[in-house]
Amino acid sequence: MKKILYTLALAVTFWSCKTGTGAAKSNIVEVNINLTDVKDDKVLVTVTPPVFKTDEVVYSIPKTVPGTYSTDNYGKFSEDFKAFDSKGNPLTVKRLDDNSWSISNAKTLKKITYLVNDSFDTEKGTGFGNDDVFSPAGTNIDAGKNFMVNTHGFVGYFKDKLDVPYKVTITHPETLWGATSMTDQDASNTSDVFTTSRYAILVENPIMYSKPDYTTFNVNGMDILIAVYSPTGKYTAESITPEMKTMMTAQKNFLGKVNSTKKYTVLLYLSSMAKDDAHGFGALEHPTATTVVLPESMPKEKLVESMKDVVSHEFFHIVTPLTIHSKEIQYFDYNTPQMSEHLWMYEGVTEYFANLFQINQGLIDEAEFYTRIADKIAQSKQLDDTMSFTVMSKNVLEQPYKDQYLNVYQKGALIGMCIDIIIREKNNGERGILDLMHKLSDEYGVEKPFNDNELFAKITSLTYPEVGDFLNKYVAGTTPIPYDFYLAKVGVTKAMEKKTGNPFIKGQTPYITVDKATKEIAVRPDSESVDFYKNLNLKGGDKILAVNNKSYNLDNIYDLVTESENWKDNDPIILKVKRGGKEETIKGTVKLPFEEAETFKATDASKEKLKNAWLKG
Repeated sequence: MKKILYTLALAVTFWSCKTGTGAAKSNIVEVNINLTDVKDDKVLVTVTPPVFKTDEVVYSIPKTVPGTYSTDNYGKFSEDFKAFDSKGNPLTVKRLDDNSWSISNAKTLKKITYLVNDSFDTEKGTGFGNDDVFSPAGTNIDAGKNFMVNTHGFVGYFKDKLDVPYKVTITHPETLWGATSMTDQDASNTSDVFTTSRYAILVENPIMYSKPDYTTFNVNGMDILIAVYSPTGKYTAESITPEMKTMMTAQKNFLGKVNSTKKYTVLLYLSSMAKDDAHGFGALEHPTATTVVLPESMPKEKLVESMKDVVSHEFFHIVTPLTIHSKEIQYFDYNTPQMSEHLWMYEGVTEYFANLFQINQGLIDEAEFYTRIADKIAQSKQLDDTMSFTVMSKNVLEQPYKDQYLNVYQKGALIGMCIDIIIREKNNGERGILDLMHKLSDEYGVEKPFNDNELFAKITSLTYPEVGDFLNKYVAGTTPIPYDFYLAKVGVTKAMEKKTGNPFIKGQTPYITVDKATKEIAVRPDSESVDFYKNLNLKGGDKILAVNNKSYNLDNIYDLVTESENWKDNDPIILKVKRGGKEETIKGTVKLPFEEAETFKATDASKEKLKNAWLKG
């Protein structure tokens, strides 16, 4: 999973495989999802169960799903749960909690029905820092326009029946097409049939229904499908495909033999940013797919940049945890999840690869790569740098560890970097952490998990004692990592750079705030000395009502921040502001703030060969 938190702190601050068709009827779960007759923004789900030999059975919808590391209670979006026998007589049902229902007289059970609401409608506005379901793991019901069918939000499982086959029939309007990596076994234009060998495979196959807008291409033997839902038609699949093809080709070249996936689907949902639409931006990985949610208002350049960021991250999850993972993941308990200790690998190494491959394949230069590393170091230090990463991972669903989850993308990636450098140094640059992941993939694999407490020893045996020492001291232990020490091994040292900042936010600190009562955007008093505000003579307390004839308030503040990313120094700008209760117009030019930021650069020529092996090997 990759969450994009760019500007999200702003909002927080404001509000202080196919199964044989001959499978026995008694041992299959059949599901019908009706996307045609949507009533009150709810979808009817009908489940025909296998045969039970017990008097009672429990049906559950997941509390947590793999890759989310959060408690989301998808069952809370289901209501009017009913069970019937073969004659249509109702059976006694008891709701056990948000996600589970107990059904009596289960030997006579023939059908279950319930209504599903979507999660997008319930998001509070930031998609992070509250109880919202992370949008790429959520569901959308917009009759006749779009259905985001993350299957875990619609389909549940019977206790002790997780390994039985599933047959899912989805009826839908003829105008909508379902994009997915699964194969539709129904030739009809209004009905799709998907079969999987077990529940876990169904959960890993999202489907997005919308007006057909997709492209396909092949990269080194892998068929890629890019599907886009853009509510106003601002973007199409074709408009972003060239960049996606370039990136995914580079990823395949970088990965080499690790990946054997034959089909991969990218589902891009672009949010209108309306109150009842998605607000949690980023992506969620699956073995053969990625769901992505981003705001439609993003400029093309930023949209493509974000797609590269999140899709590259999710694609590399093919390595871990989708191939290399512990028993906690292999035998995932959807309603009493036991978490693994190794988020540093699942998310951290994945994030490291998402950046390393870009310098490795020539998509970015050294300066950009070093800037990204410096940013991750700075952001990691804003979190608890002395918390054991393995302890945090194991307890990530609970406080205080839950609040430290974001460090998997920062310190987790830096852990991967340091291990890479250690391995490169010990073998004169011939191999790195990618080679380690190849070996772990050969040792384990999709159907062979490792024991959580044995991974460090296995990694040490495949690499060097120094790697084991690093893992025990800095990953399991509580000692902060001396990044300068490890970067110096490849001849890289600290440096300063001057870069353009955003006129509305610096890091996680905004230059603006919002009046809770009116939703008006106001200049913070401590922002007057910032070049952008000083140049336009904006004062603390000034309400920014419109910029370049477009009105803004809390409801579309993300538009303002993202659109400002395209501004250039000396661009003309017109602001409508309210000062002292009176409205006035300010005409001037953009003066972007510049920031002194820490970065790194190569300074030791004697380490040039090792540095090149690290970045390009």
